[in-house]
Formats: sequence, C-alpha cells, structure tokens
Amino acid sequence: MGHGRRSVLLAQLEPRRTGSPQLAILDELRRVILEGGAPPGTPIPLAEVAALFGVSPIPVREALKTLVGENLVAHRPNAGYVVAQLTRRELSEIYLVRGVLESAALRAAVEMATSADIAAAAQAHAMLETLQTDWDPRSYHRASRHFHLALIVPCRMHRLQRMFESAWNVTEPFQPMRWLPGAERALLHGEHTAMLTAFTTRDAEALLRIAGQHHDRLAQVIASLPERAGLLADPEDI
Repeated sequence: MGHGRRSVLLAQLEPRRTGSPQLAILDELRRVILEGGAPPGTPIPLAEVAALFGVSPIPVREALKTLVGENLVAHRPNAGYVVAQLTRRELSEIYLVRGVLESAALRAAVEMATSADIAAAAQAHAMLETLQTDWDPRSYHRASRHFHLALIVPCRMHRLQRMFESAWNVTEPFQPMRWLPGAERALLHGEHTAMLTAFTTRDAEALLRIAGQHHDRLAQVIASLPERAGLLADPEDI
C-alpha cells in the first residue's frame, strides 16, 4: 500500500524549473495534499521528490518543514515524512474550531457583502451544482472550499480568514464527502443552497442557523468515517 500511495503522490506533482525551487516544491506538495491526491498517511519520499524537481534534498526538506508547521505533513523518526494523520478526536476538534471561526466571519460578512460579493458566492454555488450532478469528490471538495470562502471573504477580517483557511487546510485531505452515499451528499448540498439564499437576502440569523446545521452534519460524517479508509491515526501513535 505504501508503494502505491507513493507513486500516486509523485505522479501528481508538476515540477517547475523557474523561480525558487523551495517555493515550487512547497506549492506543489501543498496543492496535491489539499486536493486529496495524497491521502493522510501517504509517504513523501524526499529523495524521489528531489530527483523529480532536479534539486538536492535541501529545498525539499525545507518545504516539508514548512508543511509540518502547517499541520499538513508529519515527520516520523523511523518512517520519514508522511501526509499528516489525525485521530478521530483531533479531526473533530479541528472541525469544531473551523465551525466557530466560520460563524464569526459569516456574521460580519452578511452585513458587509457588496453586490459583487453576492455574485461571487452565487457563481461559486453554480459550480457546486454542476459537480453535485456530475459527481467528482475531489473537484466538489475544492469547489465547496471556494464557496465557503466566498461567503466569509466579505467580512474583510483578514486574520480571521487566514485562521479559518488554516483550519480548513488541516481537514481537507480527509475529504469526508467521498464516503457518503448520494442521498446524504444531497442533504449537505441542499444546505449550501440554503446558505446562499440566506446570504443573498442578508438574513444573518438564518445563515448562522443553517451553517450550524451544516457543521453538525459534517461532524456526524467525521464520527462515522470508516476505519478501513486508512485515513485516521491510531491514538497510541500520536
């Protein structure tokens, strides 16, 4: 399983030969992880990444250290670098933090949103509609992130937004919606639609209520993630 996951990660990296090698490696590793191309627990072979980019191991190691600081990568003394795993409890805690930050941002955003902000949110939701019909879990997760960000960007609270994005990044590689049957995915998508309606009509209380329901539903998904998925860490390994 380790070899298969390793080849999956390498195959999705797109080496860039211009600019800073460390930044290029950092951007590519982060992109593949956040898009779900390298599930939690996937080994990151330092030497092979260096060879792919045509560099020494040094910029790869520095990029990986940055990703460790972002909680996207973990370093294991006897196993090298891997895409970070969390215990079920840790993942639930991050979702809780994400929900609190989103609620704070939404309350301000719904009052400050311009017509351009509302149009951007509607456009982001239209992409979700398309992907819900032509189901592609990785693309849907990316579009869902874009939609949620479109709802909070109008708050103009940049530090809060960065904290929210940081929390979202930690949870993104788990992509829980890929484990849901179609009927349950439809319920989550329906909440996206209801959130857009409340945002468009500037109904802050409705928006916060629906966002809370949406968060609770996601928390239930986390609680039921199948152990066979191989995404979650054993509490004793942390």
